[in-house]
Amino acid sequence: MDRTSISRRIGSIKGDISKLSNTLCAIEQTDIENYPDNYTMLTTDAALRSELIACRMRHLLYGSTTTRKETYLASAGVVQGIRIKESDGVLEITLPCLIPKRKQRQSTEFLIDPLYFTLSQYSDSNRLPKFRQCVVCFSHVYSEEFFTRRVRDYDNLELKQLLDVLSTFIMEDDTGLLVDAYNTTEIGEADCTRISVMEKERFAMWITERENSLKTISDF
Repeated sequence: MDRTSISRRIGSIKGDISKLSNTLCAIEQTDIENYPDNYTMLTTDAALRSELIACRMRHLLYGSTTTRKETYLASAGVVQGIRIKESDGVLEITLPCLIPKRKQRQSTEFLIDPLYFTLSQYSDSNRLPKFRQCVVCFSHVYSEEFFTRRVRDYDNLELKQLLDVLSTFIMEDDTGLLVDAYNTTEIGEADCTRISVMEKERFAMWITERENSLKTISDF
């Protein structure tokens, strides 16, 4: 990438940062109690613009340095706080945010790419299960501080790309004949998404244990 292209990309990123700064100032001055819709709109705009900036910085890094994409994204997964653990037949992946809505492609890229390379890195030193038939439960955890204002419909979330990534590593096939997908809404200390994958016969016990251990969980 030549110097002119680099400067042009940097200029575009600086413009986005300036817009983000202005939006943050507007958020700070918005009366959340009297104008909750305005607050939500501004905060959503700021969050998406932040993710757009991160994605553009990644592309600048890949195009102008010798840094390998997989090396950077594995580090991004660590910084984001993506966690993977396996216990008692359940593989659990924790993502540090709520799943973006459909068609927010840059937002999806921000999350999906680090997840892919985090799973790849994890599989290098840990034996991942390979499910033929399984249940995938998406637990959408909302911060108790802002819970009631932001709950979204499940069918408007970008879940298919997550399933595609998971199927690459832990499923023989992600067809609906073999994979059951469930969603639930929970209240927690901070926003996050937990993806739990298990054999179908394990699900009934898992959801019972989950309901007993949580203060609030939606019905399926």
